[in-house]
Amino acid sequence: MTARNSAVVDRLLKHSGGSTYAAEIGLDLGRNTPMPLFLWLVAANLFSARISAEQALRAVKALKDAGLTSADHMARATWEERVTILNRNGYARYDEKTSRFLQDMADRCLAEYGGDLRKLRERAKRDPQEERRLLKEFKGIGDVGADIFFREVQAVWEELYPFADSRALQAAAKLGLGDDARSLARLVERQRFPALLTALVKADLDKVLDEVAGD
Repeated sequence: MTARNSAVVDRLLKHSGGSTYAAEIGLDLGRNTPMPLFLWLVAANLFSARISAEQALRAVKALKDAGLTSADHMARATWEERVTILNRNGYARYDEKTSRFLQDMADRCLAEYGGDLRKLRERAKRDPQEERRLLKEFKGIGDVGADIFFREVQAVWEELYPFADSRALQAAAKLGLGDDARSLARLVERQRFPALLTALVKADLDKVLDEVAGD
């Protein structure tokens, strides 16, 4: 890695705090257990809506704080309970539709996978394309939502690595860091790769790419 690229990566990670969105929510995806995986899928749903990342983050944290951390807990919550949480945390325009999506996600996760998304992975035989197809069967999860889910879960679902979503790649290209996942993956240790992608997305959202570039 060139000294220039190393400096850009350092500035990116400093701007983002070197964390991932899952970590900010309080999820340890490295455990690869049902609760963080399900709630990260919920987060992918919310982050892919036409709403700011900060509002989405706030809403996921509120759902977590309310105890809606598993498919079972989410399914047992009433539609009104979910709407109230979402409405109070930045989702006033999307609360009713999103509440229905969350019910459907929880019901499908329970019916198809016993509440455990690791079973989705095994059903897909750890094939990324099949994992994407199965994820998109959840209401509210399209390609953008699947990209967000993959971006961070690749830390433990090894078959996905290296994966980079289009937003992160566009930001990386603007910074001269490369325009494909393998090029980016060479810039950091494997376990830090999701944090680098998050940093790229945050820098783009915060409109600080020129500042980070430092040219």
